[in-house]
Amino acid sequence: MLRDYAPLPFEWLQPGVGYAHPTQAVPDRVTLDDPATSVMTDLTRVTAVIILPGDTLDEAHRRMIHRGVRLLLVVDEERKVVGLLTAADILGEKPVLAASERGLRREEVQVCDVMTPQAHLEVLNMADVRAAKVGHIVATLKKAGRQHTVVLERDAHGRPLVRGLFSATQIARQLGVTLETSEVARTFSEIEAMLAH
Repeated sequence: MLRDYAPLPFEWLQPGVGYAHPTQAVPDRVTLDDPATSVMTDLTRVTAVIILPGDTLDEAHRRMIHRGVRLLLVVDEERKVVGLLTAADILGEKPVLAASERGLRREEVQVCDVMTPQAHLEVLNMADVRAAKVGHIVATLKKAGRQHTVVLERDAHGRPLVRGLFSATQIARQLGVTLETSEVARTFSEIEAMLAH
């Protein structure tokens, strides 16, 4: 039965070899009239960077730096999304407030103390995103006063799942706008000013 199949040759695994990661090729430059999906981080093509609610903020910050992201999905032990954690949550005043309210040292503050919980997350529907342009997403983020938003889709069994993410910083980069700050209002003012020229 196997006589028609010659075995393949083996090699030895060398030290220092990494492993492949899923990648999403996004266009370097987009316009406001391009499809919204061209600026969405598609979690069917890019592995979500996750953290547990009980992990420390220092661990979350290290993970963000290591993976080059500014947002982590907070998941429970069953990998169900229970919240979002952004770089602004870690680097802003939330950790100081949480530490003082709970009588903790800064290094004891956990992700669950500063994350945006699932119950407070408004999401976009993937069907709406497929029909939208980049300009619609910029307008949506601006109206909501947010840097990030989540895109939800239903799987083959009708269960909701997080399909993608939008980041104002990534959109601005793809639009060719240089941002000086992570403040939401200024971010969108800079996008509009740069695109007006």
